[in-house]
Amino acid sequence: MIDGNATQAFGRITQVWVTDRVPASNNGTEDKSIRPVRLQPPPNGVNFFFTAIAPEAELASITPEQREKNAAAAFEALGASDARVDTSRFVGMHKTRTVDYIILLSGELDLLLDNGEVHLKPFDVVVQRGTNHGWINRGTEPAIIASVLIDAEQVGR
Repeated sequence: MIDGNATQAFGRITQVWVTDRVPASNNGTEDKSIRPVRLQPPPNGVNFFFTAIAPEAELASITPEQREKNAAAAFEALGASDARVDTSRFVGMHKTRTVDYIILLSGELDLLLDNGEVHLKPFDVVVQRGTNHGWINRGTEPAIIASVLIDAEQVGR
């Protein structure tokens, strides 16, 4: 058992746990999150994160060019530059080779898709299946999501 705060973070993303394969092994006592934070899980693996998404109002002073530069750098640092397949709708749009279980814990969010968007309130659940998407917080407080990303077969690019 591990009882303590998660220590692996990148910006507003906290990596809670990573499994290298499914079925996972429950042997050992090491903290499986102690590794570089990566958006996509290892092949046949799973990532578990908490993420705080800042309100858009906090980002209003950042130019569109700087937001693009920041987003590109963040996805690169997370090992996911290739996940940014079409950002024409929003700088944070991305598509991963995963099936994601996402629970909005606090705040409100809008899930942007290539066509349309969905407004989410606390305890809404999203099952995201490898499509291009992005998160926008149009509220006034950070939105906190819990995300479980499971490696999956890639859908057409």
